[in-house]
Amino acid sequence: MPSNTPAQRGPVRLREVAELAGVATGTVSNTINHPERVHPRTRKVVEDAIRTLGFVPNQQARVLTGAVSSVIGLVVLDVESPFYMEAAHALERAVRESGHVVMLCNSEGDLDRESALLTMLAAQRVRGALLAPATPDPNSDRYLHLPGELPVVLLDFDGGDQHCSVTVDNFGGGALAVRHLLTLGHRKIAFLGGSPDLRQFAQRAAGARHALTEAGLSPEEHLTEISVSGIGIRDGQRAAELLLEAGIPDAIFCGNDMLAFGAYRALAGAGLSVPDDVALVGYDDIEFARDWVVPLTSIRQPIDELGHIAAELLLEHSAGDPAHTHRRVVLEPELVVRRSSDRRIDLHR
Repeated sequence: MPSNTPAQRGPVRLREVAELAGVATGTVSNTINHPERVHPRTRKVVEDAIRTLGFVPNQQARVLTGAVSSVIGLVVLDVESPFYMEAAHALERAVRESGHVVMLCNSEGDLDRESALLTMLAAQRVRGALLAPATPDPNSDRYLHLPGELPVVLLDFDGGDQHCSVTVDNFGGGALAVRHLLTLGHRKIAFLGGSPDLRQFAQRAAGARHALTEAGLSPEEHLTEISVSGIGIRDGQRAAELLLEAGIPDAIFCGNDMLAFGAYRALAGAGLSVPDDVALVGYDDIEFARDWVVPLTSIRQPIDELGHIAAELLLEHSAGDPAHTHRRVVLEPELVVRRSSDRRIDLHR
């Protein structure tokens, strides 16, 4: 065993690990890159030597030998979105025990940037990618042929038979929010959403219309819909200001919590109180929702479950198991009632 420790000189080399373990350098390489090729007893001896010497494998060299890295790519629409940040944390927790790490990438909703990121991840030979697609078209064939046959699991997007996918029932969530408001007597309801090209908002709006229809109410008469290009607080404030120019609704349902926070600011700026003057409901139930100025009623997405299932599907898919079949998992949202919607209207007054 070398007398100098790694801290006293340069990096430990592969041959030093081989000398300590009493094996060939090729066996050390296989233990790192293709452990299934090495007998368990030999593999343990090599792993013990790696730990003793503090050997750190060269990831670039591993890529050149054809080895798959321990990195999982996560491509999202907006890294500033608390929803995607919470999803990233859930995914990281889900893959931590298997020795993988998550590389977060931001497509900014741009299809060209998304393609470039997927190509980069394939070139880096990552284990696979979790992708929240930028395309508004759920039937798009752009995801049928991905670069380098990169294993992919789609998030919040129906992958059909081409990919594994994990999504939450956005239509059901939109209906859940409006049913809640209807039970409180609200009949003048507004929906504030991001761009209708974003399928999540389109589906939530469709669910809201469905809830009114099933209650025997006309969506054209009882639902005002306003869409803005962004999905942040300022966008929600701008949308609510436009809404208030046409009159004050009984209640506002927002396509995500950030839009709801912005709507609250607009209402407060107009001298209106939540919930005394206007009831307010968000979507996602991000961590800030319960701690907002007026705790926000919201539609909770099961982010931890989504992250766990997506990671499980990707690791299974990327392992190359011939028995693997692509699966479409749809999770159910949940209504979380807080003070922002605590306003009941007497329909008989």
